[in-house]
This record gives sequence, C-alpha cells and structure tokens, in this order.
Amino acid sequence: MLNQTSVTGFLLLGVTDNKALQPYLFMVFLAIYAVSVVGNGAVLIIVISDSRLHLPMYFFLGNLSCLDICYSTVTLPKMLENFFSTHKAISFLGCINQLHFFHFLGSTEALLLAVMAFDCFVAICRPLHYSVIMNYQLCTQMAVIVWTTGFFHPLLHSIMTSHLNFCFSNQIHHFFCDVKPLLELACGNTELNQWLLNTVTGTTAMGSFSLTLLSYFYIIISLFSKSRSCSTLHKALSTCASHFMMVILLYAPVLFTYIRPASGSSMEQDLAPAIMYSVVTPVLNPLIYTLRNKEVKGALSTVIRKRGGGVIPLLRSCTICITERSS
Repeated sequence: MLNQTSVTGFLLLGVTDNKALQPYLFMVFLAIYAVSVVGNGAVLIIVISDSRLHLPMYFFLGNLSCLDICYSTVTLPKMLENFFSTHKAISFLGCINQLHFFHFLGSTEALLLAVMAFDCFVAICRPLHYSVIMNYQLCTQMAVIVWTTGFFHPLLHSIMTSHLNFCFSNQIHHFFCDVKPLLELACGNTELNQWLLNTVTGTTAMGSFSLTLLSYFYIIISLFSKSRSCSTLHKALSTCASHFMMVILLYAPVLFTYIRPASGSSMEQDLAPAIMYSVVTPVLNPLIYTLRNKEVKGALSTVIRKRGGGVIPLLRSCTICITERSS
C-alpha cells in the first residue's frame, strides 16, 4: 500500500499558523476535550450503574456518549500535540487510520441518531406497545447493526485514498486527515474518489437524516390526529427536544461540508464546520441531555451526593495536573 505513493507522511497545518494564538487555542481545545471526556463518561457511567435508566432511550444515549468520547479522541489529542510541535507530522498509515476512524464514528453517530428518532416515534405513537417493540433483543441488534455498518462504510474511502499518488505536497490544510484535504493533494485522476465521497457519504448522511425526519413527521401527524391541543403537542415533542437539537448540531455543518461541490469549496471554509461537528458537538451532547432530562439530572445528583467527598479532591488534582502540563 505504502509503496504506491512518494509521500511517506503528511504535515497537519492545523487551524491557524499564528503562533501567538496557539497557546490560547491549546487551552480552549484542551478544556473542550476534558469536558467532552468527563461529561460523556459521566453519562455513560450513570446509564450503566443506575437501574432506573436501563431503558431503550438511555441504552442508546450510553452508546452515543461512548461514541462521542471516541470521536473527540480521534482528532483532538493530535491537534493539541501539534499546537506545540514544530513538525506537525503524521505518518501515512496514521493519516489513513485517522481518516477511517473519523468517518467510522461520524457515520455511526448519524445512524444512531436515526435509531434514537425511531425510539421517540415508538414511545410517542405506540406507547402501549413500546416495551414489546423496543425490547432488549431489538435494541441490541440495532446497536450492533449501527456500529458494524458505520465501521465498514468508510473502508471504501480508506482503501481508495491509500492507493492515490501524492506527488506534489504533503501539507494538509486541516487539523486532521479527511478525504477532501487529501484529494486536494493527490495527483492523477481522483474522479472515482470524489464520486465515492459524494455518493457513499452523501447516501449515508442523507439516508440517516431522511429517516430521522420521517420519524418526526409521523410523530407530528400522529399527535395532530389524536389531539389538536398545542399543550399536548408541546409536552410530547419536549421528550424528543434534546435529540432534535443533537440532530441539528450534527447535520448542519456536515451537510455544509460534504454536500457542496468540491470546485466551490476551500479548506479554510471547511475548518469552521469541521470544528463544529468534530469538536463542539461531542461536548454539547451530554450537556443537552443532562440539562433537559429529569431522569439523568436526578441520577447525576444522586451520584454527586453519594460520592461528592471523593469527586471534589479528584477534580482538584485533575485541574492541577492539567495546569502543570500546559505550563
């Protein structure tokens, strides 16, 4: 695989070349990464440990939290390292691996949000049959299908990109290895790679988005057919408000980045939405669900009351450790 290219590694130029800004950006992104790991980790632990949350909705929420921890870890540690690195290098194999796992986790999150929308549909439109339809076996099967499909989908991008010839430059104008920046550096014909990006990624994103919207469409139709009361409609839809906010946060920047034609885009234009869906969204997901969900807030407050004596010293030690490493 590696002997088909004259480039053995790449340079990730990052979000800015302004050295004066880099220490401040390092602190900002370090804080975001820490909050993302701690927040999603807390949600995951609560969902697993609290028997009251052993329900399909929270089962998928636990999957989402695990996914977001991995999603942040794919890009942010390397970005943080490169803020103080003079070389900003990543090996060819490391770049392809980062590309694969980024699209793997992104596709899995899109599919998981579609499954969570279906869960909302069953909970609101089929409440009497909810426990029968959303049984443990079905939830487990859907989770396995989502993770498996998400893993194999980006293999096409990884394999096709690894066989390209990179003979002009090895400088990637991005903070992680993605398909579009790598296609900009490739010499030779990349029409097949571009077609795969538009077709495969577009189909996965738009397919999951369409299924999510379809679930919400049937929810609204069902509610209007059963009751024309605005208060009833608002109360029912509020149960899925957190999920809908996550859908918007994920799909808005993703569609902006990947649906636009390549000729009309630039790497500078892609940086802001890339930061949004790869950095900001994973840290907002646990906050949205924690702030808007009474059950999760109740379980979290119970854990804090029980273990508050040990949590505060741990947070203090973590703060001291982070401060010492950044100084």
